[in-house]
Amino acid sequence: MAAHFNCRPELILFFSISSSFFFSVAFSDELQTLLSIKSTLSNPTTTNVFKNWEPNTPLCNFTGITCNSDGSVKEIELSSQRISGVVPFEKICSLNSLEKLSLGYNSLSGSVTNDLNKCVRLNYLDVGNNEFTGIFPDISSLNELTHFYANNSGFTGKFPWNSVANMSKLIVLSLGDNQFDRMKFPEVILKLSKLNWLYLSNCGLEGVIPEEIGNLTELIDLELSMNHLTGEIPVGITKLKKLWQLELYENELTGKLPVGFGNLSSLEYFDASTNYLYGDLSEIRKLDHLVSLQLLQNQFSGEVPEELGEFKKLVNVSLYTNEFTGQLPQKLGSWANFDFIDVSENNFSGPIPPDMCKMGTMRGLLILQNNFAGEIPESYANCTTMERIRVSKNSLSGKIPAGIWGLPKLQIIDIAMNGFEGSMTSDIGRAKSLGEICVANNRLSGKIPSEISNASALVRINCSNNQFSGEIPASIGELKKIGNLYLQNNKFSGSIPDSLGSCVSLSEINMANNSLSGSIPVSLGSLPTLTSLNLSENQLSGQIPTSLSYLKLNLLDFSNNQLSGAIPDSLSIDAYKGSFAGNNGLCSQNIKNFRRCYGESGKPGKLHTLLLCLLVAVIVVLLSFAGYLYFKKNSQKGNERPLKQNSWNTKSFHILTFTEDEILDGIRQDNLIGKGGSGSVYRVQLADGTDFAVKHIWTSDSGGRKVSGTTSPMLGKPGKKSKEFEAEVQTLSSIRHVNVVKLYCSITSDDSSLLVYEYMPNGSLWDRLHTCKKMPLDWETRYEIALGAAKGLEYLHHGCDKPVIHRDVKSSNILLDEFCKPRIADFGLAKISQADSTKDSTHVIAGTHGYIAPEYGYTHKVNEKSDVYSFGVVLMELISGKRPIEPEYGENGNIVTWVSSKLKSKESVLSIVDSSIPEALKEDAIKVLRIAIVCTARLPTLRPTMRNVVKMLEDAEPCKLVGIIVSKDDGNNKAEQLKDRNKM
Repeated sequence: MAAHFNCRPELILFFSISSSFFFSVAFSDELQTLLSIKSTLSNPTTTNVFKNWEPNTPLCNFTGITCNSDGSVKEIELSSQRISGVVPFEKICSLNSLEKLSLGYNSLSGSVTNDLNKCVRLNYLDVGNNEFTGIFPDISSLNELTHFYANNSGFTGKFPWNSVANMSKLIVLSLGDNQFDRMKFPEVILKLSKLNWLYLSNCGLEGVIPEEIGNLTELIDLELSMNHLTGEIPVGITKLKKLWQLELYENELTGKLPVGFGNLSSLEYFDASTNYLYGDLSEIRKLDHLVSLQLLQNQFSGEVPEELGEFKKLVNVSLYTNEFTGQLPQKLGSWANFDFIDVSENNFSGPIPPDMCKMGTMRGLLILQNNFAGEIPESYANCTTMERIRVSKNSLSGKIPAGIWGLPKLQIIDIAMNGFEGSMTSDIGRAKSLGEICVANNRLSGKIPSEISNASALVRINCSNNQFSGEIPASIGELKKIGNLYLQNNKFSGSIPDSLGSCVSLSEINMANNSLSGSIPVSLGSLPTLTSLNLSENQLSGQIPTSLSYLKLNLLDFSNNQLSGAIPDSLSIDAYKGSFAGNNGLCSQNIKNFRRCYGESGKPGKLHTLLLCLLVAVIVVLLSFAGYLYFKKNSQKGNERPLKQNSWNTKSFHILTFTEDEILDGIRQDNLIGKGGSGSVYRVQLADGTDFAVKHIWTSDSGGRKVSGTTSPMLGKPGKKSKEFEAEVQTLSSIRHVNVVKLYCSITSDDSSLLVYEYMPNGSLWDRLHTCKKMPLDWETRYEIALGAAKGLEYLHHGCDKPVIHRDVKSSNILLDEFCKPRIADFGLAKISQADSTKDSTHVIAGTHGYIAPEYGYTHKVNEKSDVYSFGVVLMELISGKRPIEPEYGENGNIVTWVSSKLKSKESVLSIVDSSIPEALKEDAIKVLRIAIVCTARLPTLRPTMRNVVKMLEDAEPCKLVGIIVSKDDGNNKAEQLKDRNKM
């Protein structure tokens, strides 16, 4: 007999009410949790994701919230919402049913706390692309994770790799672009057999890639770029048959591509650029699914396999700076929507493949510095998507297809140093995007078409060393952006267009060695940025316009023309010595070897004669008085040999308001304000109160020796001045920038050299930060000093004809004017010291201890990136107020290692900032600290250029809510990323 149970109605009601009550309480708790999360985070009103997170709104209707069927929170999806603030992980992980937490691509800060370990049901975690600080916590309990993103989020220190060991379900692991401590490839990763996406670029990996990488057979994407990996590419990698993308660029890998690499039949994107790989590309011939092949800056050799011409998907090829030979496959790029090719700086020969723009999508043809021959295929004249054509330094010939001149998106056409013939066609007027024409050193002829004025984006024209003829079109004056105009060594005739005076951006004009006639246009004197004007070797006549006196020219050359009349006084300086030779009709009151300028009668005027006599009389009196003083002084001091006994030669680079003697008189011990590795610096004050800084360069013979009783350095036996010194002074004299100290002149003798600079009353940045002259510098002032100094270095690296490498960037070489505006000083003087110093002082050459880039220790070479490293150290000084070398850094430590040791938590990072900087501005200082850290990257290739440093500093201006984020482009943006890494 079956048992029969009766349930009383009141019990059923009780259980029903209780169940509803408990669900209501749970719902209420989660609602309060979400509202609490909202109160902690902030979001711009324009995209306010929290707008409907209100108490009277069902939580399952909150933006970004997904619920289970029982109403509990299952997912939080708040990625890419411009959210900022500190994440309350304790509250988030109180949501017991939470399976997905997606907070990527925001501006979240603070640290990721251990509370994250309580989100035990998470299978999807994304905290990547944020601004967190400190060490990532151990999350061993999150063993349900399938997707884990924490890339590019500011994490530092040692990553808890053991916590990944239990994540056996992991499919995606993305931890790249964090400054983790250096470590070998984590072995725990090799056991995650379900991984199909592994992103560990730029996160401190070193050593070899283990052979066991081949165990991860599900991998589709493997990215290990920008690390410190060494050794060969392991054979085990050839087992990854599903691999779609492999990125190994910017490491220190060596050897050949492993045998069997061609078995990666699914590979579409392969980038092993900037390593030390060698051998041929025979293994590549089987990878017929390749879309992008990037092997630039290695040591590969041999020929490119003919099979590449049959690859149906290939759109990007970059092989520049290798040792390849032979011809390119002639069918290359003819099958797909081909994008660009860069095979510059190799030894390729033969013709240019004709069909790379067959599909009408090509943007870049870069084959510089090879041995390509033949003509540019006619097919490229119809390539309307083309942006860059650079084929210079080859053996190409024939005519340029007419349509190429007028391609609407073309930004640069560089065909220099070939054997091209024919003319520039009127199609040039349709090139609305064209910024640069470089056709130098060919056999081009005919006129420059007047339609060139319609190419309004032009900033540089170089048509030098050709056979162009006819008149220079007057319409060229309509090019308002043109900065450089090089037309020298052609057959141009007629007059120089007066309309050039309308080209307000012109900085350089060279029309030397043509057949130009007529007068020099007065309008050239109104060009505000003109620094170089060469009109030599022509048939110009008439007078030199006095309007040119207003220009600040580094180079002026009117030699070998038919000019007449007086040379303007402001142009009669040693800086322009030789600029007027070969003009028999010119006269000058100041320049030797030119006849004196007379009045209209052909004889000197009476007033002129009277003034001359008075001047002679005054000079005689002054010399007599000076002789008396000199005799008296020498009668009191033994056998001294003061500076003024030497024979001096003055070269002026600006109009001078002082005499040689006034400077020499100021070189006294009581005027000494500093000493450096290459000499002493004196403050010389003129009678009118004007101050100058004079650097006395010691030679190896003199060594700065003194004789007892004198206040001037005594010079030893005459020595020959080095060619390096002469070349360096010429470089210094040509520099014009508001953030580079002005060099007025050099005063040299057989055994000594003086450089006269503008005087900076606030001394050096070092003085103001570290010495007894220390003064309070608020953050705004420090920022302006950093930005100004960066702009000065940017000019040296990018604004001069040839890059000027400072070699000794440090805070003592950044001088401050009366308004604390910075000037870069002493650039290049280390090189002078190298030429003239003894062996035991060669340590001066590399720079200064604490500022020297680490690669100098093994390369003994410096370049622009060495300056960038040193500037990063200066930024750290500005931020912390500390010296580059301090006892607290420990043995072999410096400010860079000290800063690195502090990147563990927000509190320790903030402790780096000088205590005198208010709390409200410390976040602004941290923005600049990030730039300093990038500048001091161990590998030079990872450091930005000074141009990029300036841009980053401008973005970090105080009171601007801007973050400095170095992001990793995703696969969809891969082509653009690769383009940016190719030659401009």
